[in-house]
Amino acid sequence: MRVIDFKDAKCRHCYKCVRHCAVKAISVKDEQARIIVDHCINCGRCLEVCPQNAKTFASDLERVKGYLAQGLKTVISIAPSYAGVLEFDSPGQVVDALSKLGFYEVRETAEGAALVTDEYKKLVRSGEMPNIITTCCPSVNDLIEKYYPDCAKLMAPVVSPMVAHGRYIKKIYGPDVKVVFLGPCIAKKQEAIGDERVRGAVDAILTFEELAVWLKEAGIDLRACEDRPMGNPDPKINRLYPVSGGVIQSVVTEEDADGYHKVFVDGLENCMEMLECLRRGELDHCFIEANVCEGGCAKGPASAHWNTSYVKTKVKIENIVSYKAARDLPDMTTQELYKQFGDRSLTDPMPSEEQIQRILRSTGKYSKEDELNCGACGYSTCREKAIAVFQGKAELSMCMPYALTQAESMSNVVMDVTPNMIFVIGSDMKILDCNRKGQDLLGVGREEAVQRYIFEFIEADDIETALLTREPVLHKKIELEGGKIIAEETIVYIENLDAVLVTFQDVTREEKVKEQHYNLKVETVEMAQKVIEKQMMVAQEIAGLLGETTAETKVTLTKLRDSILNEED
Repeated sequence: MRVIDFKDAKCRHCYKCVRHCAVKAISVKDEQARIIVDHCINCGRCLEVCPQNAKTFASDLERVKGYLAQGLKTVISIAPSYAGVLEFDSPGQVVDALSKLGFYEVRETAEGAALVTDEYKKLVRSGEMPNIITTCCPSVNDLIEKYYPDCAKLMAPVVSPMVAHGRYIKKIYGPDVKVVFLGPCIAKKQEAIGDERVRGAVDAILTFEELAVWLKEAGIDLRACEDRPMGNPDPKINRLYPVSGGVIQSVVTEEDADGYHKVFVDGLENCMEMLECLRRGELDHCFIEANVCEGGCAKGPASAHWNTSYVKTKVKIENIVSYKAARDLPDMTTQELYKQFGDRSLTDPMPSEEQIQRILRSTGKYSKEDELNCGACGYSTCREKAIAVFQGKAELSMCMPYALTQAESMSNVVMDVTPNMIFVIGSDMKILDCNRKGQDLLGVGREEAVQRYIFEFIEADDIETALLTREPVLHKKIELEGGKIIAEETIVYIENLDAVLVTFQDVTREEKVKEQHYNLKVETVEMAQKVIEKQMMVAQEIAGLLGETTAETKVTLTKLRDSILNEED
């Protein structure tokens, strides 16, 4: 199941989550980060480090509200870290607040921890296991089964306190009761719902963050609530489970030690180092308390917003703990608390050396010297990243040095081959940069140009005005070099640099062609006018001649007519 993921369109060339994911359970495709569910151990590190708040978390809040709205008997199991995370005057106020929300009963998960403690003690006393790794942290359990399966035989075959408590509550109230776990851990959701070996013990998971939102919506102030007792007996020292070394203090007392060396390891990288030591056979007869979260469960990813100080949280929890073993344990058998761990290792396809080299070459790495191993992409070495590309976890574009080189190379090519004269002018009118054509215009090289002011070379009134008003100048015709060059001037303000980008497009040739075309048009018009005038003169002369000949013809014809008529008389 998918517990956490990332929102689309939020990821942009950051790769911070990849850098901080020790097991590399994050893939990047089309610049979008995605959780690889099978590889993820749900430690929540990516949730904490993401600067864009691009994460999504599969919440059970509405499901829990649904249980209560339907009137279903719902018991909440509250993790002992509540004592260091929530703000109250007395623990009983938390009980009252949860009761007001509609929960049938409020019990401490430490009650289940007492059951787990008893099973751990049995393992320690038997002395049969060469090393014992606690199995309270679901992220550590996933880490071992998926990435260090050869260490699975060292895992205590015992369920977590949450599962033990859930099973006990259902044993008390029957299988129809709904059990909700409240704590600071997001990995508990995968354990409760996604692990078939323990499915059914807990029906829903709430985080302290979600509880805070719910209490605010309901208008419930913890400090204004009454002091009501928990529904369980005092679990005493088992309330220490959420702090570093708390499990060890609960389990391995002097009389129970039987030669086991007490070790507690916090933090994912430290846990991985410990497991490497176990692989190499460097540890023997150790009882190892392992937590993915630094500082233990009290610093879980769903509680950090309230307490940034682990010391403060630890002190608050320790102040309400009775350092005595729990008595009158709930009636649960070893079999009911049993969980078998094993090999759930992952097999990713591995590229050949030739394929690795081909991928490396595609990002400009042709030799060992080219492999910078900068880690910007999230992978420790360029080879690791190349393997991730082959496996579909990473993209070629994630290589920052190569992408930067490509961007610089392309921009330099464009700047150098463009026929336009380009300048970047600072607010003090100093030349910040210019391309090759710009250098030709100034008559100096770039190194000298960037030490001087633009007004030393050309008329710069437009540039000064653009810097003052921040208004662009678009396609304005100007003359450069005393009229030898006619240019189209464009000036654009660059806000983040407090500078302007100045582009001069040489349009001298085009302007000359336009002038030639204009002159040709003028000559053509003049010639046409002369032709018209000449035609008019010819027409007038023809008209005059036609008038004279017509009159003469009329006289002659009249005389001819008259003579013919006279002859008949």
